[in-house]
Amino acid sequence: MNVLSIARNGFLESIRQPVFVVLLLGGTLAMVLNVNLAAFTLEDDNKLLIDLGLSTLFIAGLLLAAFTATSVLSREIENKTVLTVVSKPVSRASLVIGKYLGVAGALAVAYWALSVVFLLAVRHRVQSSVRIDDTFDMPVLVFSLLFGGLALLGAALANYLYRRPFPSVFAISYAIALTIALAIVCCVSREWAFQDPRVEWRPQLMIALGLVFQAILVLAAVAIAASTRLGQVMTLVVCLGAFLAGLVSEYFLGTLLTGPATEAGGPAASGLAKSLLWPLYLAIPNLQFFWPADALTQGHEITLGYFGSVTLYAALVIGALISLAVLLFQRRDVG
Repeated sequence: MNVLSIARNGFLESIRQPVFVVLLLGGTLAMVLNVNLAAFTLEDDNKLLIDLGLSTLFIAGLLLAAFTATSVLSREIENKTVLTVVSKPVSRASLVIGKYLGVAGALAVAYWALSVVFLLAVRHRVQSSVRIDDTFDMPVLVFSLLFGGLALLGAALANYLYRRPFPSVFAISYAIALTIALAIVCCVSREWAFQDPRVEWRPQLMIALGLVFQAILVLAAVAIAASTRLGQVMTLVVCLGAFLAGLVSEYFLGTLLTGPATEAGGPAASGLAKSLLWPLYLAIPNLQFFWPADALTQGHEITLGYFGSVTLYAALVIGALISLAVLLFQRRDVG
């Protein structure tokens, strides 16, 4: 029960941060701009739109995970407010696990909202000609603006009339409102005619969204582990370093450890070098496993078996990182 209470408190702390709403709206704006940015390719613009959208989700998730995790744990340690929790019959392990679950819940809300915006952008598609019916998907624009505006208005009224925190009310209502807008849009064609909602169903795209979300959960675990010992700025640096290292570890370390030779044509890593590099290779979360854009743009199928294996890998990595966070926090002076 202590873990659930801490998780609930961490969730509310996360979505009440102003930076949470700023990053949510910034990700939304980037998704909208991607529709125009993807129009400058000479081949399939919509493939580039999907690539840009998944990249936006990845970057926005990284920033949300880093800022949210540092605020709910690192700032509490610096302000000594965490002392009131650990002085009670609550173990430090429960505190770390609860904080991570709260951050994960907040990230799920933000990621769901941004994923809906991404799906609306994919439905809108890139402008294919100068004709007005090819330039704008009016059902997407009308219902997105309508329900997004209602979420903004509702959060403002709740803050003004009932003193409810604007960021948290807006984040929840924004995710719900955009979901309703997407559900309506799936039933309406570009010509304002009723259509079967299954026309817009793209299983491969949904699997890709699930893979990216797992990567964000891994980065959130990195942020929680770093915030047990570091301040907000250094935690952000560690998260960025883990993000970059996770993207290139397979290319550099994986090539040396498993390839017959280096790209330059030289010999592969020696036995001693491999024994030193293997622990580093295993310790760095391989984010390439979670990156589905290449498979989607090249027409390769992402199987459920692959999704399951990556999910197991993510669970193991998250478990290891949270265990490390508990060990680091056990001897942390919070008094």
